[in-house]
Amino acid sequence: MSPQPPGGATRVVVVIPTYQEAESLPGVVHRLRAAVPDADVLVVDDASPDGTGALADAMAAADPRIHVLHRPGKQGLGVAYVAGFRWALEAGYAVVVEMDADGSHLPEELPRLLDAVAGADLVIGSRWVPGGSVERWPWHRQLLSRGGNTYTRLALGLPVADATAGFRAYRAATLEALHLDDVASHGYCFQVDMAWRTHRVGGTIREVPIRFVERAEGRSKMSRRIVGEALVRVTVWGARHRWAQATGLVSRVVPRRRSVARS
Repeated sequence: MSPQPPGGATRVVVVIPTYQEAESLPGVVHRLRAAVPDADVLVVDDASPDGTGALADAMAAADPRIHVLHRPGKQGLGVAYVAGFRWALEAGYAVVVEMDADGSHLPEELPRLLDAVAGADLVIGSRWVPGGSVERWPWHRQLLSRGGNTYTRLALGLPVADATAGFRAYRAATLEALHLDDVASHGYCFQVDMAWRTHRVGGTIREVPIRFVERAEGRSKMSRRIVGEALVRVTVWGARHRWAQATGLVSRVVPRRRSVARS
């Protein structure tokens, strides 16, 4: 059990990775602090050339609940999140949230994720469950996301409608069981990886509908390379998973047949 502050309130930290998010970060953090005043914020900045790191430092100096983790350069979303998760675990938080800095994840919806994590190991803010929605996305982006999530669900046997979603709440004990040192995926594939790891260790995953709003400031970091990495990794993981299932079935069936032949 992770340490808790006096009064028994659950310690929560929201991990926000940043790279060139100076335009959007202040507004997101301000709304977050208003929506969940008792939650801390950890900004993980990858040496943003636009001064996001210095801006985060100024915010931290004015608010003791805001913290900043500086990294030497851009190494990918997954690496940034793992660094933030490790920091949170070492600091003794009970619940670790991840969300984007671009405003696409609405801070006002975080209380519903935190309510749900009381009965789950991982809560995903989902666009593709009943009640979820996406705004300002062209049809081809929606088709790509829906299709990718369907492929992931079928390839891995992962019972999640939105495995690529990046608005999540983890119980600290769950993160500790996921072997973060082995996580090497980036981008959207990181989200799939973490959800699948949670499922494989027997963790309970819940999805809460959210309203996802395409970023208003800055540029999207999604690229063909990110999509390609996710497709390749999910295909490889799925093939290994199905092979393991097949060989496990054979190992259970073959000995029985041999024993019958001997009799």
